[in-house]
Amino acid sequence: MKVVYNEAQKLHYPQHFVASGTITANPEQPERADRLFAAAVGIGLEHEMTVDQGLAGISAVHTPEYLQFLQHAHERWRRREGASAEVIPNVHPVRSTSGYPESVDGQAGFHMADTACPISAETWDAVRMSASTAVQAARHVLDGESSIYSLCRPPGHHAYADMAGGFCYLNNSGVAAQCLRGDHDRVAILDVDLHHGNGTQGMFYRRPDVLTVSLHCDPARFYPFFWGYADERGEGPGLGYNMNLPLPRHAGDAEFLEALDAAIGRIAAYSPGALVVALGLDAYEGDPFGGLSVTTTGFARIAEKIAALRLPTVIVQEGGYLCDELGANLASFLTGFGEKHRV
Repeated sequence: MKVVYNEAQKLHYPQHFVASGTITANPEQPERADRLFAAAVGIGLEHEMTVDQGLAGISAVHTPEYLQFLQHAHERWRRREGASAEVIPNVHPVRSTSGYPESVDGQAGFHMADTACPISAETWDAVRMSASTAVQAARHVLDGESSIYSLCRPPGHHAYADMAGGFCYLNNSGVAAQCLRGDHDRVAILDVDLHHGNGTQGMFYRRPDVLTVSLHCDPARFYPFFWGYADERGEGPGLGYNMNLPLPRHAGDAEFLEALDAAIGRIAAYSPGALVVALGLDAYEGDPFGGLSVTTTGFARIAEKIAALRLPTVIVQEGGYLCDELGANLASFLTGFGEKHRV
């Protein structure tokens, strides 16, 4: 297996984060990528440098007005007297289709779901390279590789077609899935991050050609709060093609693996041609967010079950925050996956 990654993804270094009304250090830091990359090469994965893949793969799932906003928002923002160093919205409107604001302030509110995704001068280049990493990985699978690890940082699964949120700007898992659709009539996305992949769900909610399945901490008391409930099954042509498996706070390996069996059963019934795994390591018992209690060994067991689907697979990095075991958790997952994966 290869790891696709480019250090340009570290250029984005957000300084602003609000938790319980307090401004604090943003947990989505470049050091995450350093630790994950070291773990991947440490278990023998071959490194392939990400090359900019252009906008075609990204714009297949993101609106052009949103991409223009991300590219130019910081420059426009800084022209305003007294503007902060990063773009941070102060308004989050209920969505309306009757108008689109011209000011960068209004567009920031329109395109940013919360204050966890500030935009700096370096953000666009980093998130574009992160999404290019997903495209490049998917193209390798289309060319016949059985599996590949896409070290995407910043992550992406909270990003909608036209809206950032929760540290996420471009939906790397969605980008990879859409790329895989080039050769496969049906693709599945399995999200095992601590948090519900609300952006991914929203992106494919009315589509039957991409099955979305998410295991996550119950959103009744956990981010993203408004999405991720079990009764969200899709709409219109997509009804029945979305599955959410919310887990109680602090659920451990046994509960997670039981829910994973249900997820795998649904994916097997769908019979996709390829799989995207949205890999969050923040379900770990020692992760700073403290939502679930999966162990390091548990990640290997999760990977083994997923690998048993025997599908061409793109593993896309999502969450997993700074703790001593972050690299070990990735190594556990990738080793477990590699030992069982046969296409």
